[in-house]
Amino acid sequence: MANIKSSEKANRQRVRRTARNIAHKTAMRTAIKKLRAAIGQKNAKGVKELLASAVRAIDQAASKGVIKKGTASRSVSRLTIAVAGLPS
Repeated sequence: MANIKSSEKANRQRVRRTARNIAHKTAMRTAIKKLRAAIGQKNAKGVKELLASAVRAIDQAASKGVIKKGTASRSVSRLTIAVAGLPS
């Protein structure tokens, strides 16, 4: 445990940032899982809304620095291609 005041504060900040990052990452993963489940069931109805929410969660995680920009772009691209391949 830290004894110096500044390192105690840094530790508190680390805990808060970690919790925030985990929350963003969890929300992103949940949105992606919901979309992939709908794609797996070939459920064309409602997939567009799920794609929009997944893209929003991914972009938000990337803007907060939870995931890298390239990783976000690749994920969005792959999900979009998967949705486009569904029969209408």
